[in-house]
Amino acid sequence: MQRMTKTAALAVALAATGLLGMAAPAAAKDLKIALITSKTGPLEAYAKQTETGFMMGLEYMTRGSMTWDGRKIQVILKDDQLKPDLGKSLLEQAYSDDDVDLAVGTTGSGVALAMLPVAEEYKKILIVEPAVADAITGEKWNKYIFRTSRNSTQDAYAAAAAFPKEGEVHLATLAQDYAFGRDGVKALKEALAALRPNVKVDFEEYAPTQTADFTASAQRMFDALKDKKGRKIISIIWAGPHPLPKIADLKPERYGIEIAPGGNILPVMKLYKPYPGMEGAIYYYYNFPKNPMNDWLVKEHMKRFNSPPDFFTAGGMAAASAALTAIKRAGGTSTDKLIAAMEGMAFDTPKGTMIFRKEDHQAMQQMYHFKVKANGKNDFDLLDLVETIPESAMPLPIRNKR
Repeated sequence: MQRMTKTAALAVALAATGLLGMAAPAAAKDLKIALITSKTGPLEAYAKQTETGFMMGLEYMTRGSMTWDGRKIQVILKDDQLKPDLGKSLLEQAYSDDDVDLAVGTTGSGVALAMLPVAEEYKKILIVEPAVADAITGEKWNKYIFRTSRNSTQDAYAAAAAFPKEGEVHLATLAQDYAFGRDGVKALKEALAALRPNVKVDFEEYAPTQTADFTASAQRMFDALKDKKGRKIISIIWAGPHPLPKIADLKPERYGIEIAPGGNILPVMKLYKPYPGMEGAIYYYYNFPKNPMNDWLVKEHMKRFNSPPDFFTAGGMAAASAALTAIKRAGGTSTDKLIAAMEGMAFDTPKGTMIFRKEDHQAMQQMYHFKVKANGKNDFDLLDLVETIPESAMPLPIRNKR
């Protein structure tokens, strides 16, 4: 009988112990993240910026490898078309059929509110970006919801901080007649009462989202303010195509009325250029924050798109940073471990460090008081920084029922 080789003998021995058929270690499963935005509809620009920022955020965090803790990152993109029922079903699909580890979205507050119960039902994380309605981290909140975007109250406190501290000031508000607009006005009134009691809201005007003619709205605001003493200001809270030029064309200055337009995306804020000196508050403007992440974002965005990053680009990047920071800190994607890791978690963003408040998972963050430049160099050189508004200047109430 031919002598057995050493290799054959080893095979026999392994077979006897049952080790020969043992499979090699399985490759790590992809890290799957759903990104749901409203790319169809009036908020398309916001959605596209969020997607760009999210993907650039993943690139920055992984140094271009698109892997995290040994897992390849797979982003599943979905368009809710700004329809609440569709957003809800897409998130159900992401959690069940796509088996994502967590989800990020969405653009519209109404859609985001419809998605919140789905995260609770499937017991998986939903990072809300960029929807802002207070109810998302308020009465409609559940423990699976974390929000990197600012909420209406943060917008309101920042706007309030930008109003004069002294003297009699009378205000009329113009907002869209849906959750974003009404939440925004309610929050502004609360913020003014807390920070600027010298500013009184005398009139509230709500207009349909698709309004094209603001003549009647403007006249009602003018009538409410024109006979008041002190400074008289129209504060605009608006998403999408902005009514500023149409209100300004009706010459509110003949009644001594000013306009405070609030922050917006760059294509909208180009409309501010004819009105130098206008002041307001903004979530992000590319030239204001000074930190390594924002430096990289501005440089790379200019290189790739020949324009600076915008409002929601920064938000998308913040959401990506929050997701990966949480996974690293939790040591995986177990929902319970992610929640424990994310409550009170600090994470880098283009705006600087944000922290998820433990009580309601709202990201605490700084805002910016701006003034419209008199002579900008180009269509993107629009704002001067008056001051950075720290988190401590915006004492947000906790609105959930935890």
